[in-house]
Amino acid sequence: MRLLPWTNLDGHPCYLSADDHRSSLSLLADSVEVAQLASGKDVLAGARAVLADEKAGEFAVRSALTRATESLEDVIRIAVSRGGRLLEHGG
Repeated sequence: MRLLPWTNLDGHPCYLSADDHRSSLSLLADSVEVAQLASGKDVLAGARAVLADEKAGEFAVRSALTRATESLEDVIRIAVSRGGRLLEHGG
């Protein structure tokens, strides 16, 4: 079972049960993971900029932390998913 890089409307994990790693849903999940990782890089750069700005106010810091938390959640989900797939394939 592949952990997908999104949750359902209730915030619970979604899984894909398929042997075909080239299925349209599997390819969509791959694409979403790539986009989430790229977004995480942008969020990290923005958070670093906010932290480096001594004049950044509470709103800027809270916004940066909120986005960083969301991105970290995505990255952890991707890592768990990819780790699970490695174990399935004997890696």
